[in-house]
Amino acid sequence: MQAPSKIGDRSTSDVVVRLRTQDGRDDWLYCHSHILIEKCKYFADRLSDNWPTCQIIDSRNCVEVYCQESDFDHHVNVLRLLYVATDGLLNDMWHGVRNALGILQVAVDLGCPQIVTACVSYLEAVPWEEAEEEEIIRIIPNMGAEAEPILARLQPVNPSAILGIFLSAIRFATSSPSSSMADLKSSAQEQLEYMITEDDDAPILTADDEIKSEVKQCVKRLFSRFNNVLEALLSEHEESISEEEKMQLFQSHLLDLSWACQILSKMEIMREFVSSWVDASDKIIKATEQSSRTTEIVEIKLKVIEVAAKVLEAIGYGTVILPTAKRLHLVKLWLPFARATRPLIDSATTDDEGTMTFKPDGELWQSLESTFVSMILALPSGDQAEILTEWLENQHIHYPDLTEAFEVWCFRSKVAKRRLGL
Repeated sequence: MQAPSKIGDRSTSDVVVRLRTQDGRDDWLYCHSHILIEKCKYFADRLSDNWPTCQIIDSRNCVEVYCQESDFDHHVNVLRLLYVATDGLLNDMWHGVRNALGILQVAVDLGCPQIVTACVSYLEAVPWEEAEEEEIIRIIPNMGAEAEPILARLQPVNPSAILGIFLSAIRFATSSPSSSMADLKSSAQEQLEYMITEDDDAPILTADDEIKSEVKQCVKRLFSRFNNVLEALLSEHEESISEEEKMQLFQSHLLDLSWACQILSKMEIMREFVSSWVDASDKIIKATEQSSRTTEIVEIKLKVIEVAAKVLEAIGYGTVILPTAKRLHLVKLWLPFARATRPLIDSATTDDEGTMTFKPDGELWQSLESTFVSMILALPSGDQAEILTEWLENQHIHYPDLTEAFEVWCFRSKVAKRRLGL
């Protein structure tokens, strides 16, 4: 039985492959024509009788291959792989994604179908790091149909699959799972927001009526559980759950509602959420105030303020329309709460060493102040006067600063009779 040929075996070699670069590198690899011809189209052509220089002395005994310095090792590897008899052995010889990519490019250029197939199978199956993925995106689309399977994991998904995963994720993200799944829930919420946000790319799906309806139902169920938590906090009956556990549930639901508010705002379906928050406002403030001894109270109050600010903004700027009486009640309820809460939060955001313990949104207070001004100026002038009187007599007059509302009220009051022809 004849021993298998080995690359570099000068005693049996009948052809030399000269690998050369523009930098002057020149390596001679002793090969065997029957292997090169069988497994590589480029060498089959070069070593055929039809090649223009085949009659020149020694031209069939030496084949020069020019390449870039960066591809030199990949050319050597391709030549070595031509000597591997079976695909099973090829699978163990790629030495990572980047090396396999380099080999694939050379194998495609030289026309080595067995190596191309094995390399594609490897790259299609193994995990990629982020930088490797970017390299694959840069290289593979230009390599033709034989390399397309590598890109299968990157292809756009059909709309029905996107809808299915979105609906499953929104149901989980609003289901108030146990604290052991908090990280999973946060991840789902983050990806849901990413899916519907327009940035450098268009949103992954458009919120049609079906999606909006499901989102509203999910948030409605979330709010129902939040109301149950409120009732438990305000209940005077002895219960199996401790006060600390109740506050943890309260805080967890507030976080979910804050996130849901952002989703609803992006989808422009805030009305039901605003209505539910308005109806629960008295209980929310009462529950927050009566639990002021808990260690989490500052963070809870901040989260309450953040959600309230989004709700009041929707009302103050006409996104959601409410009757005058409800708007007046909301101003009288949330303005004092915001006034009392800001000093507490500002003093608690740094520790004794001046390090930030948690960081509220820098624009939160300014945005909330502007919302209050807008809401006040939309009330009947008599109600405005009542609110402004209380503000001018309050020791915390600096926040919220209602100077703009005061100036507009003074102007409107002074010219009212003339403007209205009274």
